[in-house]
Amino acid sequence: MRFFTPSQELFSMVYDVVVIGAGAAGLMCAAQAGYAGRRVLVIDHANKAGKKILMSGGGRCNFTNLGTTPQHFYSENPYFCISALKRYRPEHFVELVDRHGVEYVEKAPGQLFCATSAKEIVRVLWTECEWAGVEVKLNTQITKVVRQGEGMRLSTSIGVIDAGVVVVASGGLSIPTMGATGFGYEFARQFGLEVLPTRAGLVPFTLSDFWKDRSAKLSGVSLPVAVSCAGRRFVEPMLFTHRGLSGPSMLQISSVWQPGSPIEIDLLANENAADSLREARKITPKRQLSTWLGERFPKRFAQALLEWYPDSNQLKPLAQYSNDELDQWAGRLNQWQLKPAGTEGWRTAEVTMGGVNTDAISSKTFEVKDLPQLRFIGEVLDVTGELGGYNFQWAWASGVACGQAC
Repeated sequence: MRFFTPSQELFSMVYDVVVIGAGAAGLMCAAQAGYAGRRVLVIDHANKAGKKILMSGGGRCNFTNLGTTPQHFYSENPYFCISALKRYRPEHFVELVDRHGVEYVEKAPGQLFCATSAKEIVRVLWTECEWAGVEVKLNTQITKVVRQGEGMRLSTSIGVIDAGVVVVASGGLSIPTMGATGFGYEFARQFGLEVLPTRAGLVPFTLSDFWKDRSAKLSGVSLPVAVSCAGRRFVEPMLFTHRGLSGPSMLQISSVWQPGSPIEIDLLANENAADSLREARKITPKRQLSTWLGERFPKRFAQALLEWYPDSNQLKPLAQYSNDELDQWAGRLNQWQLKPAGTEGWRTAEVTMGGVNTDAISSKTFEVKDLPQLRFIGEVLDVTGELGGYNFQWAWASGVACGQAC
């Protein structure tokens, strides 16, 4: 694989395929097109490829989920992702990393992470591109793209490039410090494509007023919960932060939450608090509520619950709690209603909800209908996965489908 910087001259400025974006989807697509015998060039404005891969999963990259199905994705057209996901499945990517000697672990059911570092996934992609004869130009800005007959012409900081096909794999708006921009959406609009409203997804919540103060005092405390909103329910850990709530459960529900809406948190996802409290009152009537809570929650959180609700300060045994009082506590535990002030936004969001409307895109080749020399793949499209490796699987699947069709 040959690398270029803006100070070097190119031997040729004509390519069969130019991929814009050296991320997961872009590199995967480039390798596939290269193996198909195409002369391929990858362009990226960043100084390093695969930045989002490198920081994902705490630096270990949750590169796929063995349980991936179309039901794990959000889109205005839920059927669009089916074709690519069926053709390139998680086991195909696992076979790829196995061939390259990458060690991995299953941290949660179906969620595969690198055993050591996300650098291993970038290494796999670089190696595949090198073997496929792909060329890469980093630190390269694109100033203009126009249709050139049956191809495309790109004006860039290193000169004019003619391409038979241009593939936009520039990602979304999440984590701008990693180089994320709205380039792909502007590009789509230039050619008359609709871009559906975008918003931060898989992102922590912020709280306000006394709930923010309460959360800050519990910062670092994590506990398993079930959270519900807009007809969706996720059973995952929740983490208190200085600004609000995070953890897998909150990230998951943030993708369906709308500003101003409440979320419902079940602090005892696998237990009916009303039944358990009545049973405890019957069997151990002298036990105090604080003891019962301390058996189920981290010490700091159990104490916080007692401080939040003054009626708990009576320090009376369970035998002295009426049914109504126990039901009130059960509601607090199984149906905690909370209205987030907002989210942390693009700064920490893992994905972008919305994007290029897939109605204008072929689900088989990812080409723009009526403009086959232009294609879109990955996060720039209105296809967003849940937390747990699904978004990387979409990057691999859309990249392979598009690359093989170029």
